[in-house]
Amino acid sequence: MGLIAEPASLDFTTTDGAAVPQATLGSIYEGLVRVDQQGRIQPLLAERYERSDDGRTYTFHLRKGVKFTNGAEFTADDAVFSIDRVKKDWKLKTARQMDVVGKAEKTDDHTVKVTLDRPSNGWLYAMTTRIGAMFSRTGVSDLAAHPVGTGPFKLAERRRGDRIVLDRNASYWGSAPALSKVTLKYFKDAGAMNNAMLTGGIDVVGTVQAPESLSRFSDTNRFQVIEGSSTGEVVLSMNNSREPFKDRRVRQAVRYAIDHKALVETSRAGHGKLIGTMASPTDPWYEDLTGRYPYDPDKARKLLKDAGAEGRTVKFRVPNMPYAMSAAQVVASQLGQVGLKAEIEPLEFPARWLSEVYNKADYDLSVIAHTEPRDLWTFADPGYYFRYDNPEYAKLLKEGDSGKPEDETARYRDAARLLSDDAAADWLYLMPNLMVADKAVAGLPVNQVGEGFDLTGVHWAKKK
Repeated sequence: MGLIAEPASLDFTTTDGAAVPQATLGSIYEGLVRVDQQGRIQPLLAERYERSDDGRTYTFHLRKGVKFTNGAEFTADDAVFSIDRVKKDWKLKTARQMDVVGKAEKTDDHTVKVTLDRPSNGWLYAMTTRIGAMFSRTGVSDLAAHPVGTGPFKLAERRRGDRIVLDRNASYWGSAPALSKVTLKYFKDAGAMNNAMLTGGIDVVGTVQAPESLSRFSDTNRFQVIEGSSTGEVVLSMNNSREPFKDRRVRQAVRYAIDHKALVETSRAGHGKLIGTMASPTDPWYEDLTGRYPYDPDKARKLLKDAGAEGRTVKFRVPNMPYAMSAAQVVASQLGQVGLKAEIEPLEFPARWLSEVYNKADYDLSVIAHTEPRDLWTFADPGYYFRYDNPEYAKLLKEGDSGKPEDETARYRDAARLLSDDAAADWLYLMPNLMVADKAVAGLPVNQVGEGFDLTGVHWAKKK
């Protein structure tokens, strides 16, 4: 399988970026629960679970006979260890989703009780993401190079700058995957990846970077194109903590200045759904908010003039990913037409972009796909690289999470509307789950619903 963004490390407890869980979550690591193709929560390492009437206590009944790839048995001690470790040792902002946990305790070897400090409608869903991964108490000494999990695959080889090889886990507790070996092959650019697909060097283009190249795979006797939904909002981020984007009028001007339909046609050959806020169609609170800021360059010019930002130059620091660079060029052109000059600076991804933009927030504008599911929470954290600080927004999210489950959708929908109206960022489009595969490959996941790439059902429908 061909991919572009190589993970800087295999340890997603200390290294951010979507590439790490993409390669390891669901294949090497598993959680107590998972999310299915329809976005529903299903048991995984927990055979079943119960939630107390007050919404504060979850009891997980663990599968028996599950082993880690280091040979250790998976027990309640490991589950408690894994949950506690997120709170104590993880270095990433995503770990804050575990802050609501007051205590995780072992009831017996195969039962775990988790008590929350307050009811949380979102915590169980968060447990389907990387923060819910189960680790061996004796297998965390070198996660960057030697991950130890319970999943259907185990790490066989990692060749930096080239590939990650996964072998079938012979001691896997569940149904064995059909493939005995999967190679994740990383390319520097989309052209090289496409050429490898055309010449038979790879069997799957895991993420089509340049949709205009799909015409090269029009031979239906050789290739199939798979297009489904994803959770990847392509966000045009604006640094809310510094000028000129501290001024709401400037942020609004940016939103009015962008012709989103033209951008998707130009940069994605029409492959991308317009959304208008930080939500995807698989979220229960999703609604199309693109009408909040219709394309109106005259209104954009007036807002910039009123804010005293007309003719201003801003620093547009963009990861050197094909989709981000192509979008940035269109955005810069459209902003230039209303009087805002955006100087594009490509940054090597992941290392430099994560260091400069994500960690230090040293930028004015940026573009990246946020693939974490149900990620409205990122705008409720003033320390996140958006630097958005709105107590009213944070209050809505807290009310939605801690209130009655039936009220969650309404509060989150209100929050998504507020976020859009306040122009905290601009949402260029929702990234489709777009792949090209050899005609003989079957079982690829149509929809990207979680952070991992689900390899468990992939198989050869016929000999190549």
